[in-house]
Amino acid sequence: MSKLWGGRFTKETNKLVEEFTASISFDQKLAKEDIAGSLAHVQMLGECGIIPLKDAETIKQGLLAIKERVDRGEVEFLVADEDIHMNIEKLLIEQIGPVGGKLHTGRSRNDQVATDMHLYLRTKTTELIKLIEDVQLSIIKQAKENIETLIPGYTHLQRAQPVSFAHHLMAYFWMFERDKERLLDSLKRINWLPLGSGALAGTTFPINREKVAELLGFETIYPNSMDAVSDRDFILEFLSIGSIIMTHISRLSEEMVLWSSQEFQFIELDDSFCTGSSIMPQKKNPDVPELLRGKTGRTYGNLIGLLTVLKGLPLAYNKDLQEDKEGMFDTVETLEGSLKLLAPMIETMTVHKEVMRKAINTDFSNATDIADYLVRKGLPFREAHEVIGKIVLYSIQSNKFLLDLTIEEYKQFSDLFEEDIYQVLAPEQVVAVRNSFGGTAPEQVKQQIQLAEQKLHK
Repeated sequence: MSKLWGGRFTKETNKLVEEFTASISFDQKLAKEDIAGSLAHVQMLGECGIIPLKDAETIKQGLLAIKERVDRGEVEFLVADEDIHMNIEKLLIEQIGPVGGKLHTGRSRNDQVATDMHLYLRTKTTELIKLIEDVQLSIIKQAKENIETLIPGYTHLQRAQPVSFAHHLMAYFWMFERDKERLLDSLKRINWLPLGSGALAGTTFPINREKVAELLGFETIYPNSMDAVSDRDFILEFLSIGSIIMTHISRLSEEMVLWSSQEFQFIELDDSFCTGSSIMPQKKNPDVPELLRGKTGRTYGNLIGLLTVLKGLPLAYNKDLQEDKEGMFDTVETLEGSLKLLAPMIETMTVHKEVMRKAINTDFSNATDIADYLVRKGLPFREAHEVIGKIVLYSIQSNKFLLDLTIEEYKQFSDLFEEDIYQVLAPEQVVAVRNSFGGTAPEQVKQQIQLAEQKLHK
């Protein structure tokens, strides 16, 4: 059978052109969506009297038969047929005869492919939201077990103040919560129907776009046909959100790499998420979080790639837009794989509480509390800050930590110090007194976890 659009041409397509311009190698992923859109379209054509109802039913049955073959993996898609739309249509004509050619009445591949991608991203976005919730549940599980576990909190990768390890982990819960909200909000724009816009100017046939929207579950119909066939904002938005999600995954992965190192030893990752060295038998490499960190770069590249494709395009459809799919598919697959690994990796990691506690006992992360102590006794904060700086310097020079100093040593720097300074400097007390909303005190962390669980159970 010749090409479905070949009537105007006198020569066959150059084989290199055929291979270069064909998209079937990747857009065959849209087979299910393409058939779903065609089923809604042909039902509308029949109900509107644009084609006979008998023909519409024949086409419907043909499409369902093709779907079954696709689901069973029995269909071989051909480069010669260019894309998923032409492949499906050719299969349909082979299945039911020339009546299959009526399916394309009142539509173009331009509005057809846009519809396929809206359907695809709607499904994938919903699935990704569930995968993010799985990660959030794993974070909550670890947090519940580590409310009283203390870990140095860092700024500039320098020990700053002790915090609850649960509090540290829950910071990522809220990052992923914002990611989830962004995905949910993006569904409002994904759920716009392009089908019925034709190539760019609409169609002369009396179609019912509202019916198609109802059948496919779209909430909004594009009011401008040129915008409908050329809009890829919804993919840009997805790629942007995906990049942010991978940023958060990468940050958590980096912490896991650091925490599991010999230098930190705060956690140990389960053997099932690590690999060994081909030459150094003692090694246990955190390959999974390292690769999660590395795959972030490809999601950024997919976003920048599509932004670059779109930046100079005039309206309406241009062949450049064929470059919108591979990056979208890749980001979807990267996110799916990353989130599926992240949840069990968090859940199965071993927390070395005693190592974390030892780290807190051998630093100056409780120094701020001395300043607060002096302020409460009437010393201006700036003066208190200077006093503490001198105490820390003295301690370093004396090879001591703040809890090692005697009261006499403290009084060398201020007469305001009393025996109660040791209670103030106890790590549990340092954490417990930060009892403001969102703080690291155990009471606040418990409330935070309750709030997080409420969010998940909405």
